[in-house]
Amino acid sequence: MKIMVAIKRVVDYAVKIRVKSDKSGVETQNVKMSMNPFCEIALEEALRIKQSGLASEVVAVSMGSTQCVDTLRTGLAMGADRGIHVESSAALFPLTVAKLLKALVEVEKPGLIILGKQAIDDDCNQTGQMVAGLLGWPQGTFASKVLLDTEKQVATVEREVDDGLETLCLDLPAVITTDLRLNQPRYATLPNIMKAKSKVIKKYTPQELNVEVKSDIEVVEVTEPPKRKAGVIISSVDELIDKLRNEAHVI
Repeated sequence: MKIMVAIKRVVDYAVKIRVKSDKSGVETQNVKMSMNPFCEIALEEALRIKQSGLASEVVAVSMGSTQCVDTLRTGLAMGADRGIHVESSAALFPLTVAKLLKALVEVEKPGLIILGKQAIDDDCNQTGQMVAGLLGWPQGTFASKVLLDTEKQVATVEREVDDGLETLCLDLPAVITTDLRLNQPRYATLPNIMKAKSKVIKKYTPQELNVEVKSDIEVVEVTEPPKRKAGVIISSVDELIDKLRNEAHVI
């Protein structure tokens, strides 16, 4: 079985985000970029499945500018067998990404697609669900545990919900999106980083995959959240109730 993993290049989680002066987005020039943390978890799970003997190949897919190749190389250094880069200078929103993934599935014929549940830059949490809908495949989102039975061609997914844990049994092929507690991603070792330089990254364009890149979302304005006001020390319960009623207007 082949596993396809989608990975995204985002602003590093440790970087302090700065909004552009024209409020059209966030600043990405001269900013450290890295693989989306949820995508790292997705790739790690695919690699563990392969190491257990239940998969024959892990293919990492990234979409966007030429710099996405660096993110793919990181994925290859972690252990992915090969990479696919869909190059596009235009902004790619979830529905377009889902359509591109569907087109790649028709080419690669994977038995399982694993994605991070969301990207930390836009927090959309939409791509996995959309690609499952386009393919007509079952989906298990927010997975905290994944078990595969390749003989029965089913995947058991334990997922976190508001009331606790929910267990789903999915017929393969399927789409799974990963939550934080699924695993702890490995670090790429220096020998594997060197080996990754010789691994194959195949390039496509949206046009070659017969997908039209268009914006179905309009970003009106991006602003920083308001600065938090300084707290105050109150002297009594009556004063607290008064502030909640007359200042905060919550009671």
